[in-house]
Amino acid sequence: MRSADAFQQDAQHHLAAGDVARYMTALGQGARAAASVLRRADSQAKNQALYAMAKRLTAARSDILSANQEDMQRGRDNGLDSALLDRLALNDARIDAMIEGLHQVAALPDPVGAIDGMSYRPSGIQVGKMRVPLGVIGIIYESRPNVTLEAASLCLKSGNACVLRGGSEARASNAALSQCIQAGLADAGLPEGSVQVVATTDRAAVGEMISMPEYIDVIIPRGGKSLIERISREARVPVIKHLDGVCHVYIDTTADPAKALAIALNAKTHRYGTCNTMETLLVDAPVADLLLPELARGYAEHQVELRGCERTRVLLPQALAATEEDWHAEYLAPVLAIKVVDGVDEAIEHIERYGSHHTDAIVTQDYTLARRFMAEVDSSSVIVNASTRFADGFEYGLGAEIGISTDKLHARGPVGLEGLTTQKYIVFGDGQVRQ
Repeated sequence: MRSADAFQQDAQHHLAAGDVARYMTALGQGARAAASVLRRADSQAKNQALYAMAKRLTAARSDILSANQEDMQRGRDNGLDSALLDRLALNDARIDAMIEGLHQVAALPDPVGAIDGMSYRPSGIQVGKMRVPLGVIGIIYESRPNVTLEAASLCLKSGNACVLRGGSEARASNAALSQCIQAGLADAGLPEGSVQVVATTDRAAVGEMISMPEYIDVIIPRGGKSLIERISREARVPVIKHLDGVCHVYIDTTADPAKALAIALNAKTHRYGTCNTMETLLVDAPVADLLLPELARGYAEHQVELRGCERTRVLLPQALAATEEDWHAEYLAPVLAIKVVDGVDEAIEHIERYGSHHTDAIVTQDYTLARRFMAEVDSSSVIVNASTRFADGFEYGLGAEIGISTDKLHARGPVGLEGLTTQKYIVFGDGQVRQ
């Protein structure tokens, strides 16, 4: 069997010749070969590679920031909106977070090889399940270059090879990060094909990537709705995805006012361009006149445009009239829809009708009500008395996340190490034969 590095040499040859189809095939072949090596790699080797990547990232900080500035300038010249520019931008703090993420993933328990559920059957055999890698994971994403490190670290620690296709707007940043990844793999003695960053911006590469079930086991798209819809529609490979992040915060009558104000402000204004940002605020009618004017003052300080229902506009005349489209909207911008509701039934009904099953929160002191909200709101994350912005793999203790899934098979919510593995049955016997 040819080595992963040999296929990578083929890939570089086809890239230079401009043959996208053969280039992507060579990447897929290299990833499949690397996956067989990673499947038997122990935790020490994988962790060594992660620590080596972190060191390479630290050493290359200035080069990475310089490459990112090149991308940012090109983005501004091409008219990228503020949300995409925010996702694209790197700074020292975000590089520090990437380095910390690598260390956190290295410190996490390795799920590969874990056996659970062992039990004896009447025949005398012992049956259980072993956790194993998925194989080769393809990730297609836009703007955010930190996804490159998050994806590489989680796939590697879970024993999977990966093929990463970032957006053309981040090509210089991703190339600089790819050099750190490849150097870290080489430092640890693992094949460079374990993590491959697609080096062409030709859109045909995406079409090839989602049509290679013989080389790629699952596709994870991270980006705008149009990208994810296209991947879901055209892929011949299973997809882990979420389409929208229409997240809600519901403030109940019993909510602590100080907590409610802090949570509702943070959920909207902490960052605008993220899928776990609140887009619709629901407020129980008995506390609306107390909380909405105070919240409006806070949002005004952040220049957030408010769009409200008729009852909201009675209390906040400055709010624009909300339309039906506003309840469906994922703004990814300083815009917020507000609705006054009559109790938790109307709040849950609104979330069920307009939500995207991503993340929804309740602020309440009534824990019976909180339990009901958690049971009835059908979202991948349901939060009580905290900001929706916590719906994130890093905050959940996963070290980093490969993405967020609103599907129900086979992973849901932030997808970390365990979500990148599957289980197979294992059976121990002592000479038994079936009668």
